[in-house]
Amino acid sequence: MSRSDELQEFLQETRNYLSLCKEMKWAEYVMVPKTIPVSVNQQTLERLREEVNNCNKCILSETRTNVVFGEGNNSPDVVFIGEAPGRDEDSQGKPFVGRAGQLLTKIIQAMGFNREDVYIANILKCRPPDNRNPLPNEIKLCEPYLIHQLEILRPRVIIALGTFAAQTLLKTEEPIGKLRGKMHFYHQIPLMPTYHPAFLLRSPGKKRDVWQDIKQVMVLLSSSETSD
Repeated sequence: MSRSDELQEFLQETRNYLSLCKEMKWAEYVMVPKTIPVSVNQQTLERLREEVNNCNKCILSETRTNVVFGEGNNSPDVVFIGEAPGRDEDSQGKPFVGRAGQLLTKIIQAMGFNREDVYIANILKCRPPDNRNPLPNEIKLCEPYLIHQLEILRPRVIIALGTFAAQTLLKTEEPIGKLRGKMHFYHQIPLMPTYHPAFLLRSPGKKRDVWQDIKQVMVLLSSSETSD
């Protein structure tokens, strides 16, 4: 099946799922209103970026090449949150630019967006050495920056990519396999946990599970558009 055929099948499944959800009166979520001008978001984000660029709160500041603050639309419908920068991200100062990032871009495009339409960030702003897992103290010190980002961006939906992103935002120790598949909330913002693209590269059989999660996000966005 070609990529075009896969996309058409995905979109048709989404339409069918949306129709079913409307019949069941599902997706009664509170969507965060967009009331802050984009220009204000940009200025506030730039001030936060400058603060993060000068951060030396943890040992990662000593080994990083670049801070990976995040990038994308300053007033997005969707924010993707990953775990931490990898080698390519650390080198370029941009999130998700390696192989996992290429797969994430395909997921974003299948949703009908470009990368410029969404916002992409990580729990940690600096790369852990050798891509090791984030340490609890590193998450504790870095998470306030992400919280501030999300307060500025005010997305309609958050997609948490992988274990660390989902567990950090939801304050839980539940594994990603149990968290994914259903909508949660982060400060009244709907949050969908799903597998990290890097995991999908190792376990391509899980891609269908991610599509199921993404379809729920698209249903939610479609429902909010028709109710606006």
